Amino acid sequence: MKKIVLTLLAVSLSLGVMAGEGMWVLPFLQKSNIKDMKSKGLKLSAEDIYSINHSSLKDAIVIFGDGCTGEIVSPEGLIFTNHHCGYDAIQQLSSLEHDYLKNGFWAENREGELPVDGLSVRFIRQMMEVSDQVLGNVPSIAGYEERARIVGENIAAIESALKEQYEGCDILVEDMFGGNSYVAFVIEKYDDVRLVGAPPTSIGKFGGDTDNWMWPRHTGDFSVFRVYADKEGRPARYSEDNVPLQTDTFLKISIKGLREGDFAMVMGFPGMTNRYMTSYEIDRMLEVDNPQRIFIRGERLALLKEDMEADDAVRIKYASKYARSANYWKNSIGKSRGVRKLGVKAKKEAQEASFRQWAQNNTLPEEGYMDALDKLERYVRETRDIGASKQYIAEALLSAVELTMAPHGLWYVATVDDPEMYNFMVGIDIASMYYDEFYKDYNMPTDRKVAYRMFEIMQQNVKDLPSVFADVVDARFGGDTRAYVDWLYDNSVFATREKYNEFAADFSRERFMEDPAVQLYVSVREKYSELNEALAEYVPLYDEGHRLYIAGLMCQNPDKMWYPDANFTMRLTYGNVLPCVPADGMRYDWFTTLKGVMDKEDLSNPTEFTVPERLKELYAAGDYGQYADKDGTMHVCFLADLDITGGNSGSPVLNGRGELIGLAFDGNWEAMSGDIAFEPEVQRCIGVDVRYVLFVIDKFAGAGWLLDEMTIVK
Repeated sequence: MKKIVLTLLAVSLSLGVMAGEGMWVLPFLQKSNIKDMKSKGLKLSAEDIYSINHSSLKDAIVIFGDGCTGEIVSPEGLIFTNHHCGYDAIQQLSSLEHDYLKNGFWAENREGELPVDGLSVRFIRQMMEVSDQVLGNVPSIAGYEERARIVGENIAAIESALKEQYEGCDILVEDMFGGNSYVAFVIEKYDDVRLVGAPPTSIGKFGGDTDNWMWPRHTGDFSVFRVYADKEGRPARYSEDNVPLQTDTFLKISIKGLREGDFAMVMGFPGMTNRYMTSYEIDRMLEVDNPQRIFIRGERLALLKEDMEADDAVRIKYASKYARSANYWKNSIGKSRGVRKLGVKAKKEAQEASFRQWAQNNTLPEEGYMDALDKLERYVRETRDIGASKQYIAEALLSAVELTMAPHGLWYVATVDDPEMYNFMVGIDIASMYYDEFYKDYNMPTDRKVAYRMFEIMQQNVKDLPSVFADVVDARFGGDTRAYVDWLYDNSVFATREKYNEFAADFSRERFMEDPAVQLYVSVREKYSELNEALAEYVPLYDEGHRLYIAGLMCQNPDKMWYPDANFTMRLTYGNVLPCVPADGMRYDWFTTLKGVMDKEDLSNPTEFTVPERLKELYAAGDYGQYADKDGTMHVCFLADLDITGGNSGSPVLNGRGELIGLAFDGNWEAMSGDIAFEPEVQRCIGVDVRYVLFVIDKFAGAGWLLDEMTIVK
């Protein structure tokens, strides 16, 4: 039997994909996309965008933090990203005395830029396809375990060789197309990143949860940071001796304005799409995953909101936690709605029926294509209940009830006895840092209130519960979850900072293991591990089915232009600035203006729709400076038919000359099914106009000194 190795080059040479669709891997633009891009208005070459030997646009794009994108906009390491991407850092630096979330922050000079603990940016120094090296010696008849072993060994060898070649860099070898292709990434990480500026929440998060994922949008979703290095330009941890990173490649900023139909492209790090998801997986998402997530998070968010609105100290502590949870909560609501409304499951079923017919008529049983969908269907059926229980534990206990994970910082101190394996005093010091961070943003009464509800809904909805429910909740408290929660918070040394400090000063392993929060922690961890082990039995079914289904689709449709699912590796998407017609009789224009901000002010909802007085003054005076559009208005946001997802937040939106015209920050409500199926008629990327960004920096904040280091194209 002939062995087929599908590579990115092999599967992406033909045309035929809809405009806007696709998250393309940069090294292959010359072979696959550049002709189409130029026909839509691109003025650059593929080499200008990505070059192996020379600086190119990709060198100005960074992974910002753990899940966003940023871009370098000056030769002095200045970074633009979204306000919601910088939100954790802004919250970390905020206090009642310095409420940067509410009031914003603007450094007056370099000395005033604020270091952020734990924040890093990563540059992609090289990208290379390594499919032949990974798959070349895998026998065509290899079973799952043999294939996994050989692939793992080959990846380890590639990573080892590249680490020697690129000293000090991280190496990541990522699978594409479900394991049918592989690309290696050489990554350089910088750990000294400082906050330079952020608008107040009333600009950076204007519209709050109400406007999240919606159009028309009027959010100034941006923040400004700077990356620092040692005096030789090398990565270094924070030091007063560090200097701004000198960068040869940075983005020029265009304030010439946009017009409908203009070429636009986004470069960034889209997190995860599931464009090859089957109808079976859609059923599970609609019937189990999303309903459970929406219910659990909705219950917790309502309780957090009560306390946050009642107390500014609690608001600051929980601002970032609330925002992270609420974002995916609303995303799940919109995704279920979009999948149903746009008939995505029916389209998947039609594709699957066609695939089955093709596989039956054109492939041999030993190739595996005939069984690919059966494996995926069995995986979903067999793991449905296991996955449901695991999700409940993850959402309701591990994520929602913070006291559940509180013992984690001391776990190894308390359980590892071998001094050669673990230094006790070092462990205590590390634990101290863990609890500094934990208690800084923890409010016990709020967490107790959440725990009342979470234990109640666990008891009501989950059959396969952690042992603490039978051993303690039932045996000691007669099934009364509220009584159990009160006992837990009243008696655990982790419930308050004061109790923890007293315990840590006279640490006792015996007392640690007897603590009720530790008993909860152990019970939940054991059940979660048990469920993970049960799921692991079925992973080969999914991996094999998924890989063969994707490979088969590409063999079945060789003339289609295929692209891999997003997996937080650097991608490019391109299209045009366009309006949207979301439904019959409706038409959304492609831009919004500052007038819309003023119109949306709602004094009955000050959390989401407050307009700063300074912004009102500038609007009343029409004082927009050089940032006004040709029509005399101040544009705020715009639409383009670009293919983005989570992780693209903060990504630069670029014009045909590679100049910055905006920052991508959201998708639109009508196309929330986009991670599963791209909908070209309604799917849009929402970006904040870079002219509004500069207007806020210059006119609103008076931080015009930052513009002096940028290259602004007028």
